[in-house]
Amino acid sequence: MTRKGIILAAGRGTRLYPMTLGVNKQLLPIYDKPMIYYPLSLFLHAGIKEILLIVDPDDLTAFKNILGDGSRFGVSLSYEVQIEKKGIADAFNIGEKFLNGSPSCLILGDNFLNGKDFDKLLREAASHTEGAVIFGYKVADPERFGVVTFNERGEAISLVEKPKNSQSPYAVPGIYFYDSNAPSLVKKITPSDRGELEITDLNKLYLTEGNLHVKTIPEDVVWFDTGTYDSLLEASVYVQKEQKRTGTPIANLESLAYSYGYSSLDSLQESAQKFSKTSYGEYLHSLL
Repeated sequence: MTRKGIILAAGRGTRLYPMTLGVNKQLLPIYDKPMIYYPLSLFLHAGIKEILLIVDPDDLTAFKNILGDGSRFGVSLSYEVQIEKKGIADAFNIGEKFLNGSPSCLILGDNFLNGKDFDKLLREAASHTEGAVIFGYKVADPERFGVVTFNERGEAISLVEKPKNSQSPYAVPGIYFYDSNAPSLVKKITPSDRGELEITDLNKLYLTEGNLHVKTIPEDVVWFDTGTYDSLLEASVYVQKEQKRTGTPIANLESLAYSYGYSSLDSLQESAQKFSKTSYGEYLHSLL
């Protein structure tokens, strides 16, 4: 079955108060685009075109105003709300009907990943038909994240959520590929001490079954967890500098959709006209 995508974007962004008192974190800008554009671009690179956004009820209208039904990006966007914050893995309870037995990719809406050939790594992960695929990214502060530990053969042997004294420098970024069993496995998880269904516990179930594949991300790929003042600013500066250096925009969804053959020239032209007063639109116009 065709793999489907889920973006969890329902958090209140309390680490970014007061900026997020009146706006969802994933609608804040990372340089010249809303944050939500960046995880959406990963789905385009991975070839995933049926996507569910899980948002807070108060933010549903704003997301729909910005993204619509996804047709201008060559994808189909659906929406669900998360009323009670029950953890990342709860996305599979909310999205079970949407998935309807399909394999999936779950991305956290505040995760930013970009780098040379990362699109190839995404497509490779998406091609797995059994088990789960997660990533390991070497960081200086693994205690802030879920962490994966490897043995001397490079095989994953343990997963720990925010360890106090980590034995591994490899954090697990917020992008996960699962087979069709994820929703049923989530039902076996009990809430953690903080009352949430932890995504690490779902990954542990796959690890126990011998069905967890971990791919390390090369150091030339950048990852920002954009949930703090500093990381949000750092991501914006990175995008500004990288776009200026290469002349190619990051997460320009309309141009990606057109380049992958997901959307038409007419659709591209319509978006170029809509954004004609911006550098975003100027790039689209250069493709016509």
